[in-house]
Amino acid sequence: MDPTRLREMLEAVARGERTVGEALGELEHLPFRDLGFAQVDHHRLLRQGFPEVVLGIGKSGEQIAAILVELARSGANLLATRVDPGKFEIVRAALPGARYHVAARAVVVEQQPIVVTGRGTVIVVCAGTSDLPVADEAALTAELGGSKVVRINDVGVAGIHRLLARREELVRASVIVAVAGMEGALPSVVAGLVRCPVIAVPTSIGYGASFGGIAALLGMLSSCAAGVTVVNIDNGFGAGYAAALMNRIVDAGEGAG
Repeated sequence: MDPTRLREMLEAVARGERTVGEALGELEHLPFRDLGFAQVDHHRLLRQGFPEVVLGIGKSGEQIAAILVELARSGANLLATRVDPGKFEIVRAALPGARYHVAARAVVVEQQPIVVTGRGTVIVVCAGTSDLPVADEAALTAELGGSKVVRINDVGVAGIHRLLARREELVRASVIVAVAGMEGALPSVVAGLVRCPVIAVPTSIGYGASFGGIAALLGMLSSCAAGVTVVNIDNGFGAGYAAALMNRIVDAGEGAG
């Protein structure tokens, strides 16, 4: 359940405009809902500020659709990652408002306007055009998480003048997500230019000795530049989510006991 809706419901009970029974009926499935094949976590929106995100890999279109339909009960915006176009058609039949982001391979169900809660700008920068699907996933996730996002594409170190031409933008960022394959040098160079956190995302792009992104991963983990953190290979979602959390303006009362 959306925190705003929950607060409104409790205030309505306090004012006598709703009965306790009505409120209990709405809260019945708040912690989670058992669908048999999935335990849908309704409490995550209250606990973490964003609903459960559905990973499409290994799930059928019907399973993805059923989970999203259940999550949609909260009224929040929803995200499903790594969804094939064929599976999306099944989702769209169940949720006509769902949109497919081809480049990011993601499904978005936007049920309310996205509110910017970030203190600044998240920049998603990628080394090459081949890295765009992972960068797109990161950017989409950060946007849904409430951040203003700026994209800088195809500025790898093989032509470093392209990156340096965008230095003024980079230094104004609150968080940077740097996506690269091959040897994974881009995050180290970016981190040497800026004072904000840099989240490095290795991609599986590269020739044989890149070992499907392991070379980039090890290069990023071994970065000599301070302020670099690294997510898993091709994990644009994880990077975008972390960037939105880092960029979020936290309410002074949030989490208070």
